[in-house]
Amino acid sequence: MSSTALNRGLTPQPIISLPGVYRPQADTRLLAHALDQEELGPSTELLEIGTGTGALALSAAARGARVTAVDVSWRAVTTARLNGLRRGLPLRVLHGDFAERTRGRRFDMLLTNPPYVPSPTPGPPTRGPQRAWDAGTDGRHVLDRICADAPALLRPGGVLLMVHSGMCGAEETVGRLEEGGLTAQVTARASVPWGPVLRSRRAWLQGRGLAAEGAEWEELVIIRAQHR
Repeated sequence: MSSTALNRGLTPQPIISLPGVYRPQADTRLLAHALDQEELGPSTELLEIGTGTGALALSAAARGARVTAVDVSWRAVTTARLNGLRRGLPLRVLHGDFAERTRGRRFDMLLTNPPYVPSPTPGPPTRGPQRAWDAGTDGRHVLDRICADAPALLRPGGVLLMVHSGMCGAEETVGRLEEGGLTAQVTARASVPWGPVLRSRRAWLQGRGLAAEGAEWEELVIIRAQHR
């Protein structure tokens, strides 16, 4: 995936980001490019899990989709609402756990850039900006929940688009989604330089066998799954 492709899909307008809210980065841009390939319109009901600044949700809303966005961070919820107001786009942003806040609803599309960075701390953090990236020792704390809940959240024919690190095991994600009755595959890959979080955990990641000695690049993957 070229750097040009990674920069497509997001609105060119500046995005407000309150302190502690995850800013759009390479994984956001890769997911935005994948979203560009999907058909969206006024009849599309879309749920974004972990909206952050709302950049992806707003891209979908700008194409006419009816978007609900959820985040566990009040700062992220406030940021996404502010960005929606600035653009005059209808965006329903909810605070809390995605499964609880959408119980009983089904969507045509699920979109998510969840926390996926492996962390020495077994459980997910309960506060602080690291809630946007830390996801347990294997990086799958949130990924596995999404894999388990996606079939019930999607309408027949509905699509899930998810981005995460190759460190977390793309094959495991595909397998879990298919066990739930979805058809799933990796549709895109991109290599990006390690950021400060991964660099600070180099020795731990190598000790866990999640990174090779001297590694400086991380593979990102897009998983696309469809309800049968």
